[in-house]
Amino acid sequence: MKTFAAVLLMSLAVTTAAAQTSKSNDDMKDCPLHAQHMKEASSPAQHAHGADSSDLEAMNRRGNEGMGFDQAKTIHHFLIANDGGSINVSAKSTDDGDSITAIRQHFQHIAQAFAAGDFSIPMFVHDQPPPGVAQMQKLKADIQYRYQPTANGARVVISSKRPEAVAAIHQFLDFQIKEHRTGDPASTND
Repeated sequence: MKTFAAVLLMSLAVTTAAAQTSKSNDDMKDCPLHAQHMKEASSPAQHAHGADSSDLEAMNRRGNEGMGFDQAKTIHHFLIANDGGSINVSAKSTDDGDSITAIRQHFQHIAQAFAAGDFSIPMFVHDQPPPGVAQMQKLKADIQYRYQPTANGARVVISSKRPEAVAAIHQFLDFQIKEHRTGDPASTND
């Protein structure tokens, strides 16, 4: 009798889990990026540049060193705006004070470095000059970089009134979106 009860409970648990998964997938179909998320979930070793997960792991190791915080404990987002966009990083845990402090210190430095035309950290992290950097360096006087602390980290807002600079910023952020596999919407200026 105990065996029958155990089998019945296990069957019930599997049925409940399957129903929840099905409901969860149905709830997600209204997500505007659902198809992209499903595609990424079905091929986690590939991303837009065709690189495999070892490339992502290598980039994250360089990111840990270059940015000064653990990439596995943080979330990156690169958001496109009409006048540029922003780089946003937050700690996954609100209790992770070390990561939050490190993110804020890094972003204060990044805002100043980028304004001076110094993109050595993203070049190191990505093991190549990101697209848009040469133009952003050339047009540095026309681009503003604003550091902003956030609840769990920080952001750098990048903006310009000059169309060539905005196009370069979008190239830079689009590259970051693809490389970091954030799933953030890319610019329409690809």
